[in-house]
Amino acid sequence: MSLKSSAVLSLIAMFALAFCGCSQRKSCASCAPCASALKSVAPTPHADKSERAIDYRRYPVDGRGFSPVGKFLASAEPVVDDAEGSLNPYVLRVIEAYPTDGSYPYHCKPLEYDIYNGVTEDIWYQGRVVAKAYPDGSRCSYCCGLTFEIFCRAMELRNRAKGLQPDAFNGMCFTDLFNLLQLWYIEGKGDSPQRGIVAYGLGRAIEDWEEAKAGDFCDFSRNNKTGHSVIFLEWTRDDAGKITGMKYFSSNSKGVGPQTEYFSDTGGKLLRKWVRLARVGSIDAYKPFNRLDIPQRQAYAPTQPGRS
Repeated sequence: MSLKSSAVLSLIAMFALAFCGCSQRKSCASCAPCASALKSVAPTPHADKSERAIDYRRYPVDGRGFSPVGKFLASAEPVVDDAEGSLNPYVLRVIEAYPTDGSYPYHCKPLEYDIYNGVTEDIWYQGRVVAKAYPDGSRCSYCCGLTFEIFCRAMELRNRAKGLQPDAFNGMCFTDLFNLLQLWYIEGKGDSPQRGIVAYGLGRAIEDWEEAKAGDFCDFSRNNKTGHSVIFLEWTRDDAGKITGMKYFSSNSKGVGPQTEYFSDTGGKLLRKWVRLARVGSIDAYKPFNRLDIPQRQAYAPTQPGRS
């Protein structure tokens, strides 16, 4: 056999082997190398202990990728507006979606803004992430992060119900909402959710406590120099009708859920002078806002997930 003929036969053998290999791949999962490869892509902790392990088995989603909150809201009954058309009924619907069994834990640690903004899952607005969830997929949160998340979800839910673009909040661009987040998180003197809601023309401050209703946004201070960001649910009162405390929904030390606290003059720690309430009004009641009149905090950069 000539050298040329031998080379031709070798090439034919190589092509045959290649085609046989492709035809066998459909059923090769049972062979040892493929079984090992398939096992290697299963959701297991990272082998390198120097890096944070992302174990997606801890990330509660169903087969379609819905989180518990997303799944609930996707199939929930339509929200019925209240008499003033406020956001409150939508806020309360969103609150219903959160598990309160401790599976949505509390986590707050300083200097994590580059990876985590206290929300249980990434909050998107106009194609960008305005607030990042903790990268380990644990659905953890802290108080102002959770209330901001509820605000964004409720705004989107109402917009969809009204046939509007979901991520269009009174003409706010991405930078506006990111700045509202920083007012909400109290990055500067005088900041609060109330200040942000009023500044961006979304609603009004509730000064008369008798006007407060479930679904209002609230933050308060305690006599031990701590504070909390919450969704107001109701007042607690004594037999004479005096307000003694507050029931609210937030991310608390034991996780997401309702909790009740009392004022310092009724055996608790809340300071009456440091309770700030606000309500997002109807879409028709939105007011124009002037960016020059709003503090531009920009205390940290809106870095996107996976980017430094």
